Amino acid sequence: MKLKHPAIIKSLSLFSSVAARFWRRTVDWRAVYADVRVDPVHPQFRGRFVFAGWHEYMLMPIVLRGHHRMLGLASDHSDGEIITGAMHHLGWSVARGSTTRGGVKALLRLLHDTDCHLNLTPDGPRGPRRQMSLGPIVLASKLKLPLVCVGYAYHSPWRLRSWDRFALPRPFSRARAVFGPPLTIPAKLNREGLEPYRQWFEDLLNWLTSEAECWAESGQSKPGSMPMLVKAAAPAMRRTQSESALALPAALNARWSELNRVFDAASKFAA
Repeated sequence: MKLKHPAIIKSLSLFSSVAARFWRRTVDWRAVYADVRVDPVHPQFRGRFVFAGWHEYMLMPIVLRGHHRMLGLASDHSDGEIITGAMHHLGWSVARGSTTRGGVKALLRLLHDTDCHLNLTPDGPRGPRRQMSLGPIVLASKLKLPLVCVGYAYHSPWRLRSWDRFALPRPFSRARAVFGPPLTIPAKLNREGLEPYRQWFEDLLNWLTSEAECWAESGQSKPGSMPMLVKAAAPAMRRTQSESALALPAALNARWSELNRVFDAASKFAA
């Protein structure tokens, strides 16, 4: 049964946001970064970015990075109304629309916004799971904004029987994130020029997600990892203000070098 009564939708939105605030305090949130300054809670965070993470883990940025000029997408259906309300309570701006309804309106909002960071789930809203659409590539190219892929993961999450196997972290469990570097895509690319980048960023996001999932499941520590809850993250991030960037852990360097060679090849193709 679809929920249409405004009072019910508003109540569910408020309840969801309050529950999310209590629930996030029970989870151990940690991240590693190719460049810690891409996280909006870092003291040297500047400019605007396009962030991309898979749809199944979208709860993680929603509950952790509100009130930092974040703009996300929600469907134009009744369930999207509840999600939109909850995101507003958590400090997010929201563009409403999807590939099947309201997509043009949402796209125009993303293209015309001059202040917020764009947060996209490139396999949403209906999949295929973990296959990137051209959306983030096109937007990053047209807006001339760096694209940052982020792999998210939880330890033994509850999963819904949805197309993306939507993940819900258990209370008192581990949640992990691996942030890729900010990468700029050339402007004014045609579809043929965009495709190598789409494939490359899909590979990158799948790799980052796999690394985050292995980290979350193992329970092991990673050199350079930091807490993600704002109050806990601030002291650690202040200590990095004099550093230009934090290197990826050594175990990730070989794979990153391989992906970087592919990125260079895509750039030469686009040129």
